[in-house]
Amino acid sequence: MPAYKAPLRDFDFVLNEVIQVQNVISTLPGYEEATQDVFASYLDAAAKFCENELAPINRAADEEGCSFNPADHSVTTPAGFKEAYQQYCELGFTGLDCDPAYGGQGMPKVLAFPMMEMQCSANVAWSMYPGLSHGAYAAIHAHGTDEQKATYLPKLVDGSWTGTMCLTEPHCGTDLGLLKTKAEPNGDGSYSITGTKIFISAGEHDMSDNIIHLVLARLPDSPKDVKGISLFIVPKFHADGSRNPVFCGALEHKMGIKANATAVINLDGAKGYLIGERDKGLACMFTMMNAARLGCGMQGLGLGEASFQGALSYARERLQMRALTGPKAPEKAADPIIVHPDVRRMLLTQKAYTEAGRAMTAWLALQLDIEEKSPDAEARSQAADLVALLTPVAKAFMTDNGYTAANMGMQVFGGHGFIREWGMEQLVRDCRISQIYEGTNGIQAIDLLGRKVLMDQGQKLRKFTKIVHKYCEANGGDSRLKDMAEAVSKLLKDVGDVTMHVGMQSMMNRDEAGAAATDYLRLIGHLTYGFFWLWISKTALDKLDAGAGEKAFYEAKLTTARFYFAKLFPEVHSLLVTLKAGAKPLMELDEAHFAF
Repeated sequence: MPAYKAPLRDFDFVLNEVIQVQNVISTLPGYEEATQDVFASYLDAAAKFCENELAPINRAADEEGCSFNPADHSVTTPAGFKEAYQQYCELGFTGLDCDPAYGGQGMPKVLAFPMMEMQCSANVAWSMYPGLSHGAYAAIHAHGTDEQKATYLPKLVDGSWTGTMCLTEPHCGTDLGLLKTKAEPNGDGSYSITGTKIFISAGEHDMSDNIIHLVLARLPDSPKDVKGISLFIVPKFHADGSRNPVFCGALEHKMGIKANATAVINLDGAKGYLIGERDKGLACMFTMMNAARLGCGMQGLGLGEASFQGALSYARERLQMRALTGPKAPEKAADPIIVHPDVRRMLLTQKAYTEAGRAMTAWLALQLDIEEKSPDAEARSQAADLVALLTPVAKAFMTDNGYTAANMGMQVFGGHGFIREWGMEQLVRDCRISQIYEGTNGIQAIDLLGRKVLMDQGQKLRKFTKIVHKYCEANGGDSRLKDMAEAVSKLLKDVGDVTMHVGMQSMMNRDEAGAAATDYLRLIGHLTYGFFWLWISKTALDKLDAGAGEKAFYEAKLTTARFYFAKLFPEVHSLLVTLKAGAKPLMELDEAHFAF
């Protein structure tokens, strides 16, 4: 597999030509130093780090994995991980978009997202260690007391401490109302936490001086459902250096991300500290969980990009058969496989999903910055609603597409793709978990349709569709964009109709929403990607009309857009049919008859 190369030109295109982030960033207080040159400098440094430090150790780390010593409950990460993390901290990347009051650099999230993508492409298992820490930082920053912030945030920001989120238990995953971990008041403001958590990413390792666990637990007199869950800070080491009884009991044996320590965490009367209000822990944890869901989407995007790079390089070099229209490389024994239509189908699918996802995440990150920094209350509210609506889409649609892209990359390699030494099958294995954790993609679909659309009578959805409609109207008059604009406009109408249909059906039978949810999310995903491909195409045409250089670069954008609308976007037609098929085909088979 070829060496990873960060797609810096495409980041520049998306940030500065399509989204034009500086037009917005320059209006947000606190981002005065986040100029285009500063962005470029950070991205260049991150690219060098990912290309030279993370990517070279990726495959060996997958082979080595993490090792667990049951004698002292310690975990050793693969060779090179600790050193790469130290360098990452020295570069200041751990505090990139963190609050300067706690040592952060205060850069926008719209800069942090492409840096996250590069890490996921280069070494996704490694990227999860600082990724989980950033989530812990966000939760404490949003909900912690001043004392908690002063105690934990500077160390999380400089990277000397890392963080985790401890939700899942052996008997409960998504249904956290079933959790059994208990918190007993100690009488001094602290709590004694006892229970077992599983699937804890970066739960134990040797890369930092301390690990700060954010643990969901239930107080003795709290309700026995999700309304009775509280969130606690449980450090591995106390401030005085003494060991807290929160230990790794084992490491999970996994399909992928083998270089990340996915731990079983046992809490045996560990001392913890309430963060936020009692019995409001789930709301506090969602600050971290929503960040993790966006991070999952970035994993799908990053691994799709890595697989595309590998597949493209291989397709240009691998000689197999002749093109159906006659030899393209007559001086060689056979033609490179990139001449074959089916190979091009796979490469273009990878390219189309990746480039649209990159634009979507840049725009979504910009909404996060607006939500946090804008002096305009209405702009903050709109941005918050757009982020809430599209977070489940980013998590599920992008990871589904990322897994498709990773599989196609392996397929391009043929038999060699199935062999570990080439590295392509690792991308498939590593990507597979992204569709499962932080709420399975089916849960994301239910969240989108049930909570984000039907529960508020489509208010959030209308805010997004108005943006899309306005853009289609503004650009549909250009004959070169007409077909794309009309396709997206037609889907806008169909989304409105099918949302109304599913809403009415679910009022009579709530299973109807559950049956429609996955197809509905994919429909909204294509609406989103269609919008961004229209936007990308408009930008490329404007550049070509203006006589800009890099003609081939912009023409490639238009060609990829046409592929997307011709070959991938038409999935919406089948989705509309299956959406309207309702719950009956899923629910009418008696459970006892499944085995026949």
